[in-house]
Amino acid sequence: LLFLLVLLLPATAIWRDGGWVARKDSRAVVIEIAKVVSAFTLAHSLTLGLAAFGWISLPSRWVEVAIAASVLVAAFNNLQPFVRGTPWMLALGFGLIHGLGFATLLGILSLPFGAKGIALLAFNLGVELGQLAIVAGCLPVLLWLRHSKYYRRALIELPSLLIAWIAALWVVERTTGYRLFSLD
Repeated sequence: LLFLLVLLLPATAIWRDGGWVARKDSRAVVIEIAKVVSAFTLAHSLTLGLAAFGWISLPSRWVEVAIAASVLVAAFNNLQPFVRGTPWMLALGFGLIHGLGFATLLGILSLPFGAKGIALLAFNLGVELGQLAIVAGCLPVLLWLRHSKYYRRALIELPSLLIAWIAALWVVERTTGYRLFSLD
């Protein structure tokens, strides 16, 4: 969900002349968000299904590192876009990695073959409901504040820096196996 959030932050703006500028058309914002969420959903559903049925398998530790790195890259891209193109392409590419992580965490790999389809459907519906809840909560705020003089700093840069910091910690933890912070 943090990955989705970092992709949503700049959705109401466009990078122009070295900075974020608010999109004037609300419809364009909604279409952009729909493309990002759809691309992420398609990608993670595809690799989740492939992993669940044993057609693809990668070491979970490296998948977790790649997921943390994808959040870090997306957050830094909000600060100074270096991945040019459309945000939905970023969501699609990194969504493939996230699906492999979902498969590992979900534990459906050990379910009987017949139960995997139902588990996949239920899990994907749950993920989609979570994503829709995030979008429903964020979209009105982002649309309302997009013309504010503080929008770029308060709703793109500051949250992206915070998310980048969290993702960097995740990369270190998942790479080294050492827990930097524990809630136990």
